Amino acid sequence: MGTATVKKFLDSGYRVIAVDGKDDHLLFAKSNTNFEFHSINLVDENETGLFVQSVIQKNLRVDGALMLVGGFAMGKVIETTGTDIQKQFSLNFDTAYFLARPLIGHMQQNGYGRLVFIGARPAINPAQGKDVIAYALAKSLLFRLVEFINEENKGKNITASVVVPSTIDTVINRKSMPDANPDNWVKPEQLAEVLEFICSEKGNAVREAVYKVYNNA
Repeated sequence: MGTATVKKFLDSGYRVIAVDGKDDHLLFAKSNTNFEFHSINLVDENETGLFVQSVIQKNLRVDGALMLVGGFAMGKVIETTGTDIQKQFSLNFDTAYFLARPLIGHMQQNGYGRLVFIGARPAINPAQGKDVIAYALAKSLLFRLVEFINEENKGKNITASVVVPSTIDTVINRKSMPDANPDNWVKPEQLAEVLEFICSEKGNAVREAVYKVYNNA
């Protein structure tokens, strides 16, 4: 999803500041003058905060943030330890919160901001969430966080949204589910289109949105 999103936003004329562990899947963007890459440990609140400050100082204004980092784990309640839950919280909630929190203050000063979080269907569908309890719990926090951000920033032209994909058509998912029909899944490019809509002028009037991008899955 990250690769498709970077490509979509660059093709649409945005300046993109990408964060990841390594950039081997983003080599196509290196020659683009509107692209920056940074290797940041987003589970470290201090490191993330310093990174955000440096980005603001260099670019003066950040209008949008896409919190795409996350991780997945199987396990019912009786199989899931506190350590399992903390790991999923760190990957799926902390990484988003540590990035969004300092950006919200900056966006409040500018009177504009678009924050997009990636939810998960198991977080809102108990029938699916019961088998991935740590993952579902962590993702469910993002929905509440978005509600709080929107309530705090009403009338300030700052919006937080959640995009909820079903199964994403990736190489890993095709290998792990060889009997499934990937035509029913969501393409990364389709998700990138939704993300760009939210951040564009086309999405300016939308508030408090949860985008369920399921296709036929």
